[in-house]
This record gives sequence, structure tokens and C-alpha cells, in this order.
Amino acid sequence: MSNQTEPSFRESVDLMFNRAVGLMDLSPGLEEKIRVCNATYTVRFGVRLRGEIKTFTGYRSVHSEHMEPVKGGIRFSLGVNQDEVEALAALMTYKCALVEAPFGGSKGGLCVDPRAYDAHEMEAITRRFAYELIKRDLINPSQNVPAPDMGTGEREMAWIADQYARMNTTDINAKACVTGKPTHAGGIAGRVEATGRGVQYALREFFRDERGMKAAGLSGSLKGKRVIVQGLGNVGYHAAKFLAEEDGALIVGVIERDGAIVDTNGIDVEALRTCVAETGGVAQFEAGECIKNGAEVLERDCDILIPAALEGVINKSNAERVQAPLIIEAANGPVTAGANDILAAKGCVIIPDMYANAGGVTVSYFEWVKNLSHIRFGRMQRRQEESRHQLIVDELERLSADSGVGWQLSPDFKERYLRGADELELVRSGLDDTMRIAYQAMRDVWHGRDDVPDLRTAAYLVSIDKVAQSYRAKGL
Repeated sequence: MSNQTEPSFRESVDLMFNRAVGLMDLSPGLEEKIRVCNATYTVRFGVRLRGEIKTFTGYRSVHSEHMEPVKGGIRFSLGVNQDEVEALAALMTYKCALVEAPFGGSKGGLCVDPRAYDAHEMEAITRRFAYELIKRDLINPSQNVPAPDMGTGEREMAWIADQYARMNTTDINAKACVTGKPTHAGGIAGRVEATGRGVQYALREFFRDERGMKAAGLSGSLKGKRVIVQGLGNVGYHAAKFLAEEDGALIVGVIERDGAIVDTNGIDVEALRTCVAETGGVAQFEAGECIKNGAEVLERDCDILIPAALEGVINKSNAERVQAPLIIEAANGPVTAGANDILAAKGCVIIPDMYANAGGVTVSYFEWVKNLSHIRFGRMQRRQEESRHQLIVDELERLSADSGVGWQLSPDFKERYLRGADELELVRSGLDDTMRIAYQAMRDVWHGRDDVPDLRTAAYLVSIDKVAQSYRAKGL
């Protein structure tokens, strides 16, 4: 089937929105207010590079201000356009509402290929883009807080934070103007792994849902489940690593730009990541079988498929051949609206992007709170926790000695029990709790209503309802 009949990403988001509100009792006016994008700012600016002025086009879109600040990443890519940015901003609104992060939705993008420029050139471009947004309050700790996205990372966030601080020298909360910063520049432990970690927690919670597992035709636990990951970037790498190392899943396929590696015995994710970093692809990886046409591995037999890179990789042209009974959307929009219906008809269960990759914004929320409170998590209570645990251990060992029983606590138990939670452990705990509660809210709607066919519709229903409540509370 031709790929040309596919709705665009923007149309897919609108399509799902309309499908969900059709099952809700919203007034037409409120429905329209939630659906539309409030504002999109387009900026064109020049930067002197290599002896000439180059003009760049960037966007910052604000979808909903039912809560402020608004939140959403900034991506650097030649494919950035207004339609995509507005669709991603809408998705951010629903994503934040679903995981109860108190933000509206926003998104930014700059038409630039980051690989075409060296570090100091990228810094000049990033700072100028940030300057254009900051002076219009489109980057501000209390109004609009960006984060990393495709083509950006800690480095760019540090530049943006510094640019904001230079322009707002008396703002004590300047560091909170952006999240995803390096830890030494006001970032938070666990932010880099957050989205991949969230995918792991989402799968764990799905495997606690017996009705959901039955719908996907799966049983047991994550141990031994065969997983194919598309994209070994930040998200795909961490999801694959944690699922393999901590849950005993088998990573049987990894798809990258230049092909795919397949190994039914399980791939060493760390070794493959090193190979990609050193050679720029998977072609030279020595273990497993290398498949030149990576896309065909999406159609291989497996238990769980994790598309963790690009939009629209599963579409009308290949959905019929996808064999995975469970797909978890680690990327934004990897399954098109047309493919979604084909897969649903086959009985495939899809854990939607709005929920599955919300780990990033959840930990971004923790970072923002940390920046506003000006103290790292765990600093006040960690040693006090350890002291109280030590009291219990000392008392147990005293009782054992006094009564002559002679038993001892295992050293491993003592070491683990006596250690107070540091920032990373607290962040992981908060993320796990968030992912569990959000899944349970979707699950209850999915299993509780006959007119809700899948988790994606359930996710939209839960999130749109929360946004509607916020607007009603404002008096709209």
C-alpha cells in the first residue's frame, strides 16, 4: 500500500484527539479551546559563520497554558517545521497532564543540522536562538521551560541556561529556565537515563496488568522476553540496557541508521553502543548477524518491539507484517494513525508514546523543582535515615548476642539497608511511582469502558479530562 495516504503527524494527533473527545461530554467551545495551539512564534536570525552571515529559522510553539510554565523540548533538525512543532506541543500538553506534571505543553525547533557545524559554531547559533526566545519570555522559569530533544543535549541546555542568566542577572531562579542541564550546572542525577528508564518502568507496570497481558497474548514476566529496539540513541540504549541487565529480557535485534544486528541469544548492548560510538554504525559489530536493510527487522518475530528513534517508522506500508504482540512507543509518533488501526485489528497492544516516553518530562519536573528549591534531593534526610536504620541493626545484633542465638545479618543486607537514598535513587523512586500511577489511570479506563478500544484512546481520555478540569477551575 502506498505511504502517501498516511495522515501527517499533526493530523494523527488531531485524529486521536477527535476520537477521544467523541467519547467525552465536553462543550464544543471547551473542546476547541483544548485542541488548538495557543501561539507559535517563528524567528529568523542571522549568525556570522565562516566569514558570512547565515540565516536560521526557528520555532517555539505554546499549545496550552492551562498550567504554567509550559514545558517541552527544543530539537535541532533540518526536518523541523511549524506543523511538527505544533503537533509535538499538543502531545506535551497531554503527556504532562497524564503523568501529573504541573505544566502546559510547548515545543521548539531550529532548522539546522548540528553535524554540519563544530562546537563553537553550534554555541553561537544556540545562544542567538535562545536570545531571540528569552527576550520574548519564551524561555523563562515561570513561563516556558525547554528541555533537550532530537539533536540537542546537556551541552545545549547549559548554553541556554547561561544565556538566560546573562540576560536576567537578578533572577535567583535562573537555572530553572531550562531542564536537562549537566549535573554540575544545576542538572539532576538520572536525567540522561530518564526516558529509557521510564520505558522500563512502563513495561514493568504493563506486566502487572493481567488483562493487558492477556490482550497481547503474553504471560509470565519480562525475564526471557525477546525485544527488538529501533534506534540505539539515548532512549533506546538505556531502555535496552536496563531491560537486559535488570529484568532479564533478551535484546534480539537492534536497528540503526546503517542496518541492524540480530542475535537470538541476546545482544551485548554495551558492546554494541561502543561500536556505534566508535564507527558511526552497527555494520562493523562482530557478534550476531548484520542485516543491511534494518527496516525489515521491525517485522521479525519478537515479544516486544521498541521503536525509539523516528516518527512514522511503522506505517501502512509495513504494519501488516509487524509480528510483535506488544509495541511500546519510546519515540514520539513512531506508529502512524493508519498503522495503529491495522495493528489493533491484528490484536497487537500498543503502549502509547504519550505515556511510554514521559520519563523525560517527569524527571525534568524534578530538576525544575530542585532548581527552584536550591537544594539537591536527599541532602536533608539521607544521613538521618542511615542513623535510624543503624539503630535497628545494632539492636538486632545486641539481642542476638545477649540471647546467645549467634545469628548474624548478612553483610549484603546490612550494606543495602543502611544506605540512605541519594538523589539518583529518589529520582528513580519518583519516576517509578509516576509511571505506575499513570498506567493505572489508563488501565482503569481501558478495561472499564467498552467504548475504549486501546491504551492510546484511554491515555487521551485521561489527559484531556485533566486539562478540561484545569480550564473549568480557571473559570473558562
